[in-house]
Amino acid sequence: MNWVDCGLNLLSSQFTAPEQVLRDAMPAVNRFVLISSNLNESAQGIEACERWPGCIVTVGVHPHQADHVQDQELTRIREWAQHPHVRAIGECGLDYNRNFSAPARQRQVFAQQVALAVELQLPLYLHERDALQDQLAILNEHAGHLPPLFVHCFTQGIDALEAYQAFDAYIGVTGWVCDERRGAELQSAVPFIHADRLLLETDAPYLLPRTLKPKPKSRVNRPQYLPHIAEQVAALRQTSVAALAASTTANASRLFGHWPAAVEQEAQA
Repeated sequence: MNWVDCGLNLLSSQFTAPEQVLRDAMPAVNRFVLISSNLNESAQGIEACERWPGCIVTVGVHPHQADHVQDQELTRIREWAQHPHVRAIGECGLDYNRNFSAPARQRQVFAQQVALAVELQLPLYLHERDALQDQLAILNEHAGHLPPLFVHCFTQGIDALEAYQAFDAYIGVTGWVCDERRGAELQSAVPFIHADRLLLETDAPYLLPRTLKPKPKSRVNRPQYLPHIAEQVAALRQTSVAALAASTTANASRLFGHWPAAVEQEAQA
């Protein structure tokens, strides 16, 4: 079985040897979506994809960074979107949980990125915390014209799931589903995610699955732990791990398109 990690923060400072992080995940996980949260990461992510096979990248501005970007700088996203390894706009959205950026500015920056994704018909790689209604309102402004949506790191329950599935969105499940303290709502929703819209991701180096045994000493999440997340999701959906691998891989390819050569294939060339 081969897996796709649909959310990896490979450029995090917690990864001192990012290429080794990819190789350590092989052969089980051999395709990766590198997440960009600001303009610098977008540029670096494109460069990483050019060096390391098996990777594609998003380009965009996370809501935490909205206060730190000027409107004219957002034009760079349009330029980067022409690169063949760029497959989504984001990580973008709204986050009222901590309000690292002012909510009004978050909405402005998000709306601009939504409009660009609509124009280019590139998938939207979405982030949302405690801002569901405002996020849906901005998306609804483009009803009937939206590109595919990917709800990155979905952690909520049935009501939010139904709201996103009304947009036919893809839903990303992370190691949050392995958290007995705060994952109950997500666990209850996982069986109801449409089979052709379910994706798996680690959000590494964040969200280390709490059910890993033995617990890694570093407490840093890695894409090699994606199969562990898959086991929990398969159990909740009462399906086999093999069937889940096949369906989530097909879903990732449908959303993000053709993948560059996988890492191990390049290494053997």
